[in-house]
Amino acid sequence: MAGTRERIVDASSELFRRQGFASTGVKQIVEQANAPFGSVYHFFPGGKEQIGEEVVRWSGALYLDLIAAIFDGAPDVATATNDFFLGAAWTVEESDYADACPIATLALEVASTNETLRTATADVFESWVADLTRRYIAAGIGRRRAHSLAELGFCALEGAFLLSRATRDVTSIKTAGRFVSAAVRDELRRR
Repeated sequence: MAGTRERIVDASSELFRRQGFASTGVKQIVEQANAPFGSVYHFFPGGKEQIGEEVVRWSGALYLDLIAAIFDGAPDVATATNDFFLGAAWTVEESDYADACPIATLALEVASTNETLRTATADVFESWVADLTRRYIAAGIGRRRAHSLAELGFCALEGAFLLSRATRDVTSIKTAGRFVSAAVRDELRRR
C-alpha cells in the first residue's frame, strides 16, 4: 500500500485533472487520499500550491515514461508517434472524456495566476518536447526540424484533447496523430 504522501499526490492528481486546481479543496484531497488532515501540511508545508507543483512534476515524469514505453516498443518514430495519439484517444474515450492531459488542464487554469505552477507546467512541457526532439534526431531528422516536429506533435495532441473533450469524440486525436506521424515519415524520407 502506498504511503500517505504518495496517496495525497495520487488523489490530488486525479482531482486536479477532473475538476481543476481551484475547485479542489484540501479537505477533499485528504478525504480522497484517506489521510489525516494534518498530514497535508506535514508533507507539504507550502499547502495546496506545493501539492500542485508536486503533482505536475510527478505526472510529467509518468508521461515521459509513457513516451519511452511507446517509442521504445515501436518499429520506428513515425509509427510510435501515431501509436501515442491512438493511445491517447483510447484513454480519453475509456475515461468518458474526463481524462486528458493533467498538466494541460492545470496549465490552462493557472498559467496567468500562479507563477510556481506556471513554471512547473512549462518545465514539464519543455521536457516532453526535448525528449521527442532527441528521439527524432536519433532517427535521423535534423535538430531544428526534429524540434519543430516535436512541438507540432505536442501542440496537435493538446489541441485535439480539447476538441475531443468538447465534442465527446476522439476523431480529432486520431486525425492529428495521422497528420503528425505523416509529417515525421515525410521528414525521414527526405533524409
